[in-house]
Amino acid sequence: MQRPDWYPRLVNTFEIRLFGDPVLRQRAPEVTELDGDLARLVDTMIETMHAAPGIGLAAPQVGVQKRLYTYDIGEGPGVVINPEIVESSGEWVYDEGCLSVPGLSFEIVRPKLVTVRGMDLDGNDVVIEGDELMGRLIQHEIDHLDGVLLLDRLEKAARKEAMRELRRQVEAGTLGAMTDEDTGRRL
Repeated sequence: MQRPDWYPRLVNTFEIRLFGDPVLRQRAPEVTELDGDLARLVDTMIETMHAAPGIGLAAPQVGVQKRLYTYDIGEGPGVVINPEIVESSGEWVYDEGCLSVPGLSFEIVRPKLVTVRGMDLDGNDVVIEGDELMGRLIQHEIDHLDGVLLLDRLEKAARKEAMRELRRQVEAGTLGAMTDEDTGRRL
């Protein structure tokens, strides 16, 4: 979805919901209608994801209770609607961050290879086999659709320390504030 420099910007961006927002803890219902409103939502989510900068964005992260996510790991943006992991294997430890938990990242163990099934904006079946980064992205975004945050994947001691840091940021009013060092792309 590369646009020429002269092409007018047609969409704005959403505010990304941060840790503590109740919408992040709710399971998103299935998408039942594929229409122009959904296409506009996806366009705005892709713009928001790129602006963040991130490589994946689930609808609940922008306050929309629909079961879909957008992604772009450098091969162009895409969307998966009503995704379902149908197969997974292996194990991979990776330092994982999240747009809804900015400034923090954690080593999390997840399956290395996953296969997701869903559909695109035209209602066509989509099957993606993702390994390493794409596999992690798929799992991370589906966690968001299920109301699960990466904090829930941490061991008890690491989760307790992360919660302490998040509370400190909330109290200081710095949760979501980006620093010069916080320019990496997040899920």
